[in-house]
Formats: sequence, structure tokens, C-alpha cells
Amino acid sequence: MSSTKENLNLEYAIIPFTMFQEMILYVFDIAIIALAISFYFSGTMALADCLLMIVAAFMVYASLLSAGNMVAALGLMDVAMEQVEALDNTPRMDFNGKEISVKNTDITLSDVSFSYDKSETLQHISFRIPSKSFTAIVGPSGSGKSTLCHLISRFWDVNNGSIKLGGIDIRDYTLDSLLANISMVFQNVYLFQDSVINNIRFGKPNATMEEVEAAAKAACCHDFIMALPNGYETIIGEGGSTLSGGERQRISIARAILKNAPVIILDEATSSIDPENERQLQMAIEALTKEKTVIMIAHRLKTIRGANQIIVLDKGKIVQTGTHKELLTQPGIYSDFIAIRQKAIGWKLT
Repeated sequence: MSSTKENLNLEYAIIPFTMFQEMILYVFDIAIIALAISFYFSGTMALADCLLMIVAAFMVYASLLSAGNMVAALGLMDVAMEQVEALDNTPRMDFNGKEISVKNTDITLSDVSFSYDKSETLQHISFRIPSKSFTAIVGPSGSGKSTLCHLISRFWDVNNGSIKLGGIDIRDYTLDSLLANISMVFQNVYLFQDSVINNIRFGKPNATMEEVEAAAKAACCHDFIMALPNGYETIIGEGGSTLSGGERQRISIARAILKNAPVIILDEATSSIDPENERQLQMAIEALTKEKTVIMIAHRLKTIRGANQIIVLDKGKIVQTGTHKELLTQPGIYSDFIAIRQKAIGWKLT
């Protein structure tokens, strides 16, 4: 981490240095030209010498500027090479992993702690998610909800403790065999600059057209896809820029339905959806999560009230656990959260 910060500091230091260098060269160039002209008009320099000094000033300025730019470029290249080498030297996470087929999708977290830098993001997290159950994770912004889901998917490794899928530590899996069991739908969906069909097939590259269409229909996106200029062959803009937020979400859900993984992680997948798309998106999520082990990060009451268990996080720690009804009877973050939401819904201008 410190090496990365040093590299970033060097990159930012090179830019003002280059600008300062150009300014100094420009000032000296103007000074030489001004002095040559002054000497000519005062009679101390011949016209030929004056013109020679002016031409020389421009040539020296151009040469020094080019050399300075090359030095700056070499500095940036050095930083880039260090970053590439650091990436190349990063050990594989699943070097000792095995291809494992799970018999069930129970997920168990035991005394899990994790930090990105010095301060701990998650502290001593322990809970169990039974197979084919629905677990909701709620809490204030920055409480560690997304980090927890990223650890279950093994985007990072825990600092302490363990996470098990089907009774086996996720560090014993190869990443491919682990992620074969997990589908993720994020709040900010990224789609590739490719055809709609290839974006959906990302979840299952060898899927047939019939399978893709079935997944799209289940995700309530078949109709709007068929309305596109070339249907499923329509090229989507980089990041899905040519589609609305709700359309991108539904294609992402179609991708997850096609993959048909037994564990589904929904990271605030409906938080920024407009009311017109919300009903269709909820139908798509219902199709996606049927008979699955579901982990959902959500703020909306109606999406979490049916959860088998709700985990409440605050400042990286579990502060409450229970069902919706149980947590409503307990003073704490969850009941406060529900009260604030209900007031917001009931608020109106008078």
C-alpha cells in the first residue's frame, strides 16, 4: 500500500515539475531574444548576429523542452513499470486451491476480521447462512456491508478468521470453482461494449440462444431488447451507456439467471431504480432468487422484511441479528432505520 502511495505521489509531482520547467525555458528564451534585439538597436550587435541569436534561442528552447518532456515521460514510465512488476509479482490467491463441488451452500463466517489499511473495516464477524435461506444485511453507510459480501466472494482474503462454503474454507477452492457457485448483482452494473447476447452470455459463455432468451424473459428484459435496433445483436455502449439504469440492472440479472449459481449476492441492486422499472426488477429478482441461498444488501423495507435473518452492521461489527418482527421490538439501529423510512414515506407538503 505504501509503495502505491509513493508511486501516486511521484506521478502528481512530475506534472507541476514539467510545467515549471517549461515556464523557466520560456522565460529564458524570451530574455535571450529581448537582449539580442536590445543589443542590435543599441549598436553593439550586428543584424546577422542578432538574427542568429534569435534563431539559436528558438532551437535551444525546442531542444531543451523536448529533452525535459522525455525526462518526465521516463519518470512516468518508471512508475508504470513498477506498478506492472508489483502486479506481476502478486501471488495467486488460489495457488493451492482445489476444484471442489459443493454438496450444500451453507455459508459460515467465524471470527472474521478484515482491514484495507490500518483501521479495521470488519471486526470479529460470526454468523451462519443456511442453504436456500434469505439473509439481509443492513447498516449505515461505511459499516462494512459490501466488504462482507466481497469477502464471501473472495475478492479479498480475511485477515483473521474463516469463511466456509458447504463446510469447506473458501481458501481451499480454486477461484473458478468458488465463483461457479456465486452470482452477483451490484448497484452499479458494468456492461461491456459488445452485443446484448454476449453481455448476457458472460454468465455462461456456451449458452444457446434459447437459454439466453429464457433468461432474458425471466429477467423481464426480452421486450426492451427486441425493441433495440438489432435485437440481441445490438452493440451496447461502453459500460452500458446506451441503456437506462433499470435496463442495465435487468440484463445483469438475466446474466445471473443464465449462470444459475446456487448462491446469489445482491448488493443494493434496487436502490437507484425508478418506480417504472421497480416492479419489473422485483419480478426479475424473484425469478433469480428462487430456491437459492440469497444474501441481500438493501435499504428498502419491502425487500428485506421477508428475510429469514437480518444482520445489522455498525462500524464493522454485528450489533443486531434477527427477523424483521424480532428486530422491530428491540431498540437499536434497525428499529430507528424503519422509523426514519416510515416518516420519509409519510412526509408531505401542507
